[in-house]
Amino acid sequence: MKVLFRERQRFRQVWLWVVILGVAAIFWAGFVYQVVLDGQFGNKPTSDIQLAIMLGLIGVGLPLFFYKMSLTTEVVSGELKVRFWPFHVKPVLINLHELREYKQVTYNPIMDYGGWGIRWTFHGTAYNVYGNEGVKLYFYNRKPLLIGSQKPEELVNAITIAKQKI
Repeated sequence: MKVLFRERQRFRQVWLWVVILGVAAIFWAGFVYQVVLDGQFGNKPTSDIQLAIMLGLIGVGLPLFFYKMSLTTEVVSGELKVRFWPFHVKPVLINLHELREYKQVTYNPIMDYGGWGIRWTFHGTAYNVYGNEGVKLYFYNRKPLLIGSQKPEELVNAITIAKQKI
């Protein structure tokens, strides 16, 4: 099948990376201070092995986890696929014949959906990682779905073309 639209997004918010790298830096500093410089990190220091494990999980694993996390949106003839890696092993498949309506929207991620990521609310689900634009899909038989996009106009055009090929 010919891909009409493909977009891969990652978390790019500066404030988020400051928090993640700040937390990781605390574990790196603690590891260096306690293991390399032979000091005691904190009032009740943990063992060097436990600190090394925490460094691996939080000092390396947490930033790597957020760096690798991505939202991929793909439109092919008759289908829209959304994959929020690593939470979706396989993409969420949306058959375009199920759509009643779809439109480009500007939204407030915090006020409308409680932030970024996979969000479930009373007025529908959202998949978003960055920004405040996207495409809202309205279905005949379920609540709306918002897909965040840095290219919402292209996504709407691709859905229009893919829907016509059903």
